[in-house]
Amino acid sequence: MAGTVVFDLDGTLADTSGDLVAAANACFRARGLGDLLDPVGDALTAFHGGRAMLRAGYGRMGPDHLLPPGAEDEDFNLLLGHYGASIAVHTTLYPGVMETLDRLAGDGHILSICTNKPEALAHQLLGALGIADRFAAMIGADTLPVKKPDPRHYRAAVEQAGGEVARSFLVGDTETDRKTAAAAGVRCVLVGFGPEGEAITRLAPDALLAHFDALPDLARDWLGQEEGGRCPPSP
Repeated sequence: MAGTVVFDLDGTLADTSGDLVAAANACFRARGLGDLLDPVGDALTAFHGGRAMLRAGYGRMGPDHLLPPGAEDEDFNLLLGHYGASIAVHTTLYPGVMETLDRLAGDGHILSICTNKPEALAHQLLGALGIADRFAAMIGADTLPVKKPDPRHYRAAVEQAGGEVARSFLVGDTETDRKTAAAAGVRCVLVGFGPEGEAITRLAPDALLAHFDALPDLARDWLGQEEGGRCPPSP
């Protein structure tokens, strides 16, 4: 059976921080707080999700501002709406993504997505970026009752794509991805071109990816390559 390469989405395949921060700032402006987050300085926070951005912003409110009960839940729902309406204004794929996905598929590998982004938004973003058809499966935050770092989330991303967990690995960008891979018993590659840069080595990934160009060779080392780039028949 072919090997499976499972990708996180935000901060791994695409830099989505600008649009995520813009959605959070729209919520803050609606409360008269102004833009509390910086698209560059708060990029790492953006990759930890909507609630992380909201809490970071709330922590910067002046002493004259008080939030009403339930404000975070209300703002989180508003954030998702703002984000869905402008999901790919600033977002771009990281260099080499398209070519690498094509090379991996040409080598016979199955490709899948395992993200803590809500499923509908993840599908919307993949379509906007023109890469939805590259993946055999996509598991989002609300696809299952669990999400990363629960290993069941990862296993579903592999198995729904038609792969085997034992012949798979995860490409991600955060501690959540590292913990997910460890829980699932698979190798983990972390990208070194996100907000943390090479400092991400603090998480001791099995490999650090400086550029997507290096991923096909790594996949061949870890998963092998089918002769002529074709997948073998199932036994």
